[in-house]
Amino acid sequence: MIGIWALGAYLAVILLWTTVIKRSVGEAMILGFLTVLPFTGAAAGQVGWAALSAAITDEIVYATMAFVFMGYLLDKAGVLDRLIDLLNSLIGGVKGGPAWVSTVASAGLGGVVHNQAAIAATVGSVTIPWMEKSKLDKPSAATLVAGNAGMGITFPFSASMFVLVGSATVGPLLDINALVLPLLFGGLWCFLHRLIVTWLLVRKSGMTPLDAAHRLPVRAAFGRGWATMFLFVVVAIPLIITSGAIAASLSDWTGVDVTKAVSVIVWIPVVLIITGVLLGRKTLPRAGRAWWELLRNSAPRFGIVGITVLFAFAGANALAATGLPKQMTTLLNGMNLPLWLLAVLIGLIVIAVAAPLSATATMAAVGTVGVATLVAAGVPVTTAAVAVLVFSSCEAAVPPGGAPLYVACGIADVDPFKTFARLLTHYALPLLGIGVLIILGVLPI
Repeated sequence: MIGIWALGAYLAVILLWTTVIKRSVGEAMILGFLTVLPFTGAAAGQVGWAALSAAITDEIVYATMAFVFMGYLLDKAGVLDRLIDLLNSLIGGVKGGPAWVSTVASAGLGGVVHNQAAIAATVGSVTIPWMEKSKLDKPSAATLVAGNAGMGITFPFSASMFVLVGSATVGPLLDINALVLPLLFGGLWCFLHRLIVTWLLVRKSGMTPLDAAHRLPVRAAFGRGWATMFLFVVVAIPLIITSGAIAASLSDWTGVDVTKAVSVIVWIPVVLIITGVLLGRKTLPRAGRAWWELLRNSAPRFGIVGITVLFAFAGANALAATGLPKQMTTLLNGMNLPLWLLAVLIGLIVIAVAAPLSATATMAAVGTVGVATLVAAGVPVTTAAVAVLVFSSCEAAVPPGGAPLYVACGIADVDPFKTFARLLTHYALPLLGIGVLIILGVLPI
């Protein structure tokens, strides 16, 4: 059971470094990777180099960087602001309008940006003050924004999805193209849950319709923001040409398997970056020096996300070399638990780890093992992957909570402790239930 001991040491180092010493998760992932290597014995150096080399050369790492830049570019181009203004003009005038805008905008950005803290910051900075003006108390507003931010994980193509599919454990079992549509449907179930939560919060509050002075007229907002809808159109193009009858026809015509020749994870950020440049051409720099400054300012985002994803991959590869997936699968399956109880147990493990860690780190630590265990129990691999990603989206919903919670509470100027109970009951437990129901086939994907 050396792999299980290695996992315990890996998690202990990451938790200690991030929660007690309060250093960055990127540093924690490096230390976690180094901690695993001694458990591989005399081959530690060879295993470490192989694990790191595999991570460095994986196209998913580079695709993740492209998505990070895409989110940064859309923000700087003002495209995201125009999208939120459009949503606010359409539904901001009904009771609880700002809350509905916050939820719908978080879902929209979740399908494009995927960074939970960025979603909370972008949506929260606009909608939290509006929710307060509409008579929603501050803790409820912060809870709503933090809970909604989790949708960045439950839609394709988040870094967590890349870590999961790119791992040595799950990679051989699952082609990334096969996960896209199931995860989209899983994300829609989570979106439905967010809409129900929003309805409950609005119903229990004393919210009033937002004054027209705080939102653009529909015609003006539509004139400024209608083109932002193309973001969702262009995302569909790589998906359409690599799935179903169209993929089969293109493959027959070209003589090449289009599903393998066209990398969805590479082309989606590319088409979104191109679309973002076209939509924000009036706001973005025109001179070469100004572009260089914009690129230079984006560097910190690459550093944080890049190191985290790279060493999450390397750590997962090193853990796989210890035999962890097989050992954990044998241990859990040896308990002879009914599928529903096994699903609940794996969900609780993933959610407990996601509480102090990011969703990406959670995928590297226990997500891959959870998928392997469920597959061994007879669950289809795409179903298992979607469920585990749903579990991991609780990053901000379980104490002590992740970055999205503190971003939202900072904007609302509220003590995070006041949000813990509602985040647990309104988001974490329902998401546990959604993941379990997906595994059992009750919620189809």
